Amino acid sequence: MTKEIVQKYGNRVKYSEKELRTLHEGGHRIRHIEKMSEAAPLYSIEAEVVKSCNCNSGHVEGQKFVLDIDGNLITKYCPKRMCVYLLSQLTVPVAVINERLSEGLNPNDFHFMRYVRCPDAGVDCMGYGEVMLKIKVVPRINDKTAV
Repeated sequence: MTKEIVQKYGNRVKYSEKELRTLHEGGHRIRHIEKMSEAAPLYSIEAEVVKSCNCNSGHVEGQKFVLDIDGNLITKYCPKRMCVYLLSQLTVPVAVINERLSEGLNPNDFHFMRYVRCPDAGVDCMGYGEVMLKIKVVPRINDKTAV
């Protein structure tokens, strides 16, 4: 089964035969691909705006960004306008979630970066606005579960 999963992944990302052989070095990438393929149909990553003040992009409390577990935004479940400065803050929590999933651990049981903030410090600190997101793994969001 693992060989089929890895081959399917390699085909999707257009690996050459040499790249596919190299992928097996170290073992961690194979484990990651296998575990992520098991988790993909089960989970989504949700980043909910829990604080917003003076946001130029118009992000408001309760708004949600939905990503697949690989970190790809599922735009039909996201706001029409999305701030690159805010979304860039999702890099580390998504990587932590990926690591936990690939090691077979509870994806929500991480210590740091459950909450992230836009790098803008707000008007009082010589900036413009402030937004905070809460990140968590949820059952996979699809057309049947979307709010």
